Amino acid sequence: MTAQHRSAIRRAAAAVATAVAAALVLTACGSSDNSAKSTASASASSSAAAHNTADVTFATDMIPHHRQAVEMAALAAGRASSASVKTLAEKIEKAQDPEINTMSGWLKAWGKDVPTDTASSMGSSMGSMPGMASSGTTTGTGMMSSADMAMLKKASGKAFDSAFLTMMVQHHQGAVAMAKTELSKGSYGPARTMAQDIISSQTAEISLMKGLLGSK
Repeated sequence: MTAQHRSAIRRAAAAVATAVAAALVLTACGSSDNSAKSTASASASSSAAAHNTADVTFATDMIPHHRQAVEMAALAAGRASSASVKTLAEKIEKAQDPEINTMSGWLKAWGKDVPTDTASSMGSSMGSMPGMASSGTTTGTGMMSSADMAMLKKASGKAFDSAFLTMMVQHHQGAVAMAKTELSKGSYGPARTMAQDIISSQTAEISLMKGLLGSK
């Protein structure tokens, strides 16, 4: 066998080895991709199966409820006279804004619509429902009516402080009731965790606000 023949055989063998290696790499990549897709699909299915109707109701109802609390709290910076009220309002905004975003993300992931109601329009529509108190609030939700919100926006100084604290106590009580329902009926872990956080934080704030009202 000539040197030329041996060189040709070596080149052919090298080409075969390269082709085999490439095929193995493609097979491995395909398996990896399929495995990743299967894992993602399983994760999505698990997430979809982890929530129930109560979880959807919790997020759908709590989003406009939080929006109204944030709207009320935003008024305090320019209208409240008490530093304690201003501090509390700022705390409410910082806590509830991120929760609105989180709950909106849940609803989108579940293929549900995110509420588009503004806080004021939600309160107005609820104000016409049977069982509403004269102030426009309900024991179940604590939402303020449009008339309540209009009055709060016109108040300032100590009058604002008293109105804000009185309304926010009722508002928080409604949120706590809604969160307790989520704990008893919901199944989605993150939603149940948020509900427990709402109960803990807002119960403490209710006590604080009642104390502030009592000192006036």
